[in-house]
Amino acid sequence: MIHFNTGINVFMNIVGGKWKCLILFFLSQNSVRTKEFYALIPGITQKVLTDQLRQLEKDGLVKREIFQEVPPKVEYSLTELGQSFVPVLNTMCDWGNEYAVLKEIKSDGQIHCTHQNNHQ
Repeated sequence: MIHFNTGINVFMNIVGGKWKCLILFFLSQNSVRTKEFYALIPGITQKVLTDQLRQLEKDGLVKREIFQEVPPKVEYSLTELGQSFVPVLNTMCDWGNEYAVLKEIKSDGQIHCTHQNNHQ
């Protein structure tokens, strides 16, 4: 297999896939508990969510905090590196909205990219 170590390849290896950008988008809004992701991202399975969060954590974009409570509480948030990705998410969201208008794709109204990076 040939590897091309270009910016776009690195980018796609880190945030490519069906769910990673959505996970990062919701974390750019607030910290999120594990079970809250299921309401935010209908259709994601436990295995896939766990795998995606672990990969994003390993890549330094997401941090996991475990609270010593009963039952245990786990909360995810963006790291400083993850916060640096928020402008990219905003650009992607804006482009997607513009494309939807251009192609007359109906919006389900669930995700709006009118947020600011509240972590800075």
